[in-house]
Amino acid sequence: MLELTMATVSGTDAGATAGMLMADAPSDPGAVLRVGRDRSVCRLATPDDWLFVSRVHLEFLCGPEGGWQVTWLRGSQPDPSSEVRLVVGEYAQTIAYGGTVQLPKGGAGEIVIVDRTGPRSVNVGFYHEAQ
Repeated sequence: MLELTMATVSGTDAGATAGMLMADAPSDPGAVLRVGRDRSVCRLATPDDWLFVSRVHLEFLCGPEGGWQVTWLRGSQPDPSSEVRLVVGEYAQTIAYGGTVQLPKGGAGEIVIVDRTGPRSVNVGFYHEAQ
């Protein structure tokens, strides 16, 4: 099972968790959870006017062995207006635009989407329940 929580944070309410959204999916091969502005395909949707987040920005996909990966999907622009980081404990890694990273099995952490043009971020916490 992969559990996600998402909080949108702007400079005026840094540290606030109001409006936190949650989603989960079983660790079945091919299971998918998406984060972005398009509510029709994303289980966790950001505000429509947060254009630094693509319509479908992040895709969490369960592989054949029950492990999860996250991909920062390429949007319509050649150069993104955000940065994406994976944080697990003291470890932090930038995810490349269009890149994929494996999530730790049985681990927890956070994916942070940061607006390059202002003090806004989308914080997606994850917990991968080991089976």
